[in-house]
Amino acid sequence: MSKNNSFALIILSLGLFFAVYIDSSVDKTWLEQSYTYDTYQTDSGHTAYKYKGKQVIITEVVAYQKSPLRQAHLNQLSQDPQLAQQWVENDKQQLKLLKPAFHFGLWSLLPAFITIALCLLTREPLTSLLAGIVVGSIMLGQYNLTDAVIIPNLAKEGTAGLLLLYLWLLGGLLGVWSKTGAAQAFANYMSEHYVKGPRSAKTISWLLGILFFQGGTMSTVLVGTTVRPLADKANVSHEEMSYIVDSTASPIALVIAFNAWPAYVQALIFVPGVSFLATEADRLNFFFSSIPFSFYSILAVTGTLLLCLNITKFSGKRIRNAQQRASTTGQLDAKGARPLSAKELQSCDVPPGYKPHVLEFIFPLFTLIVIAVSTFIYLGSPQINWAFGAALLLSASIALIKGMSLTNVVDGFGNGLKGVVLASVILMLAVIIGSISKEIGGGLYLVSLLGEHLPFWLLPLILQLITMVIAFSTGTSWGTYAIAFPLAMPLAWAICQSQGLANPELFMMVCFATVLNGSVFGDQCSPISDTTILSAMTTGCDLMDHVKSQLVPATFAATLAGCLWTFTVYFFA
Repeated sequence: MSKNNSFALIILSLGLFFAVYIDSSVDKTWLEQSYTYDTYQTDSGHTAYKYKGKQVIITEVVAYQKSPLRQAHLNQLSQDPQLAQQWVENDKQQLKLLKPAFHFGLWSLLPAFITIALCLLTREPLTSLLAGIVVGSIMLGQYNLTDAVIIPNLAKEGTAGLLLLYLWLLGGLLGVWSKTGAAQAFANYMSEHYVKGPRSAKTISWLLGILFFQGGTMSTVLVGTTVRPLADKANVSHEEMSYIVDSTASPIALVIAFNAWPAYVQALIFVPGVSFLATEADRLNFFFSSIPFSFYSILAVTGTLLLCLNITKFSGKRIRNAQQRASTTGQLDAKGARPLSAKELQSCDVPPGYKPHVLEFIFPLFTLIVIAVSTFIYLGSPQINWAFGAALLLSASIALIKGMSLTNVVDGFGNGLKGVVLASVILMLAVIIGSISKEIGGGLYLVSLLGEHLPFWLLPLILQLITMVIAFSTGTSWGTYAIAFPLAMPLAWAICQSQGLANPELFMMVCFATVLNGSVFGDQCSPISDTTILSAMTTGCDLMDHVKSQLVPATFAATLAGCLWTFTVYFFA
């Protein structure tokens, strides 16, 4: 047994021991969580609000002082609350939804610590994620891992949608493209007309990342699947490509924010008594006004452009070594690397007599983009399943029309599924451990450490660090927003008031930007994040090689951003 594996076994054993101890001996700390929605009156006279595009009727409202979910009552609990949520009305006749949440103190970070430590030691994300899930489940008293944890999480609409999209639709599309040779034809066409070497291949990848500014998994998959064939042909290392794809996904969504992010975030940042956050329109305007303070996202996107231009001074030793290895030896992966995409997707398997054409790649890709963008414009959110489903059907139809047998098309589809099954399982486990980490309350614990006595100029930096840790530990930026914003924004306003800042709106914008960007950094660098996993999968990179290689340039950008945020509030707030 290697030294790393021995350390991993020790860490896992200690994790299981402490998990049992926490379940049996550590008390939960309950916290009041309040959520404010834009309510309205229906035609029938009921009070309602919109949640995920659906109307929800508010059936019962009680006075805040009578609610068993208020903090004063939660402090006296000796067992779990009887209610999961309750609508209340405060003295100012404002409606709020109260939900109880808990944490185990510092112990709440244990599942994330176990997962990340094992990932770094063993380079086996599958077993590391499973270990973190087991530890977290035991902490929650859920010893029936299959029936109480895995199956309920798989049954959630979001998890099922992820598996449908990334296993069936994405895997099937990649497999059909491999069977028809469409991806390779596209690479050959781009190489002949536009891509003259690694620099131009990376620059085109960067431009596509800017073009697909919807952010998150959508941008990652679109850019990764599009650029991989031409980047491989141009001898661009997989570490460089996965970093470019990952670092122009969520960061660009904050800079060019004409997407779903503002609508989601604005619902989390209402603060009673703050005029510039009073209405939905005010909060949306606040979001867009804060974009110039998204220093990390701006620096991350700029840093990837410098890498595309072969300016690697700030990229770190791993990326420089990867670039040199690819240019001198043609090896796109490091020695001993285990790429997430299988061999079935790394080469063409075109049947004899079938002639690939570049339009077999361009037409489905164009269809995919048009459906995703148009549904976002007209429906308010991009229908990614529709987009990938249409692209898959079009690719298969073109192949059949051109004379490929149905057997070969189905064979390509099956190879595609085999090619992404490992990454899809890892993605599923990442979603489950993110859910467990949120329920255990690691993010709540970190944010609750803050207090109003902090020097005002220190708050942006602390919010940045805490959201970085939360997002890194849970693998989600949007989940971090849901945890951090309802606590961070009232805290920032309280500090504005108590310390008499001359420019409170600017201070609030900077604090808002630090939560946004700190969460994006943590999500981008986390080995359990869906965008991290998909960046590695679509570009054919080893997951831990991707994580380790992008940590240096991302940390450099985050450090510089932290200095800029501190400087801004110290001199201008």
